[in-house]
Amino acid sequence: MTDRRILLVIGGGIAAYKSLLLIRLLAKAGVRARAILTKAGAEFVTPLSVGSLTEDKVYADLFSLTDEAEMGHIELSRSADLVVVAPATADLMAKAANGIANDLASTTLLATDKPVMMAPAMNVRMWLHPATQRNYHRLLADGVHFVGPDDGAMACGEFGPGRMAEPEDICAEILKSYDARAIGQPLTGRRVLVTAGPTLEALDPVRFISNRSSGKQGFAIAEALARLGAHVRLVSGPVALADPFGVETVRVESAREMLAACEAGLPADAAVCVAAVADWRPEASAVRKIKKGADGPPPIALTENPDILAALSKAGKKRPRLVVGFAAETNDVEAHAKSKLARKGCDWIVANDVSGDVMGGDANEVMIVRASGVERWPHMAKSAVAGRLAAEIATALGH
Repeated sequence: MTDRRILLVIGGGIAAYKSLLLIRLLAKAGVRARAILTKAGAEFVTPLSVGSLTEDKVYADLFSLTDEAEMGHIELSRSADLVVVAPATADLMAKAANGIANDLASTTLLATDKPVMMAPAMNVRMWLHPATQRNYHRLLADGVHFVGPDDGAMACGEFGPGRMAEPEDICAEILKSYDARAIGQPLTGRRVLVTAGPTLEALDPVRFISNRSSGKQGFAIAEALARLGAHVRLVSGPVALADPFGVETVRVESAREMLAACEAGLPADAAVCVAAVADWRPEASAVRKIKKGADGPPPIALTENPDILAALSKAGKKRPRLVVGFAAETNDVEAHAKSKLARKGCDWIVANDVSGDVMGGDANEVMIVRASGVERWPHMAKSAVAGRLAAEIATALGH
């Protein structure tokens, strides 16, 4: 990997000190880093410390005639395999999302033709502000890959999402992107089916049976797969999320509608069943609103819904090469996941504990259960889970 190099943009935040460890970790892995240090970033780490670790010139000034003579910002933006922004401040994200280029870092991000990875770092309220979230989703749609942010204590004394991912996690994502050939589009020509969100099973015209799934994890996975070049058909139950950029999205309500939309999406190279499909539905749905009566609540007879994961896993000649299921559990997660893997006939189960605020939240902690064993992933943003899973799928389909 000695011929592999990244361009590291160091933004202005207390987390900038982590960029020094990231450079060292990459060097140990054989990846060379060249650095752009923003004016604000230089308030937290010095050009001397960054240059000592990169063993290269540190770039800072867009209007430096020496730098422009030696290597202009256009060449700098294209001199590496990957551009990594760590820490990615709210300011840098806003500039990149809106095409603003008023310093070396933002001009380089606008001029690059290489993949971009960002590790956000900011106060929790800044991260959750609608403006930052708009910029985040715009950057996702533009193909930017995100690592984090993580939940945790911050230098300002607050706690929540916004903490920069640890250097080890960022380094792992960079190396995984090389290993999975994610720099480029390793899934070009592949068709992937993804399900997301809950299903809605009607009791009458105004009432229904459903669950708390927000669809966030499934939508993030669909986006991550599309960024790697796959043609993605996303079949989603009712959620309050915009259709992902570059993804064929089919909206459904019931489990039966979801199964029909999935079958219409075959053949596919892979299927990722993230949706929280209702196990049961009312045996009959009333044509009119069910009214209260003197006899108390009416009995509701339930019947079993179709098993979409099992149907795709046993689809005969139309079975995708790789079928991935999800298991949302509240106890004995590993045992239930192993049992589900055996019952459904799928290849992998992505299992998580949803007894907290995972459903509807922005972070997740999963384990991947395969016939060969169990792999536990650390707690991370759902976008990071999506990126890592997409890379695993690319590797599996590449064999």
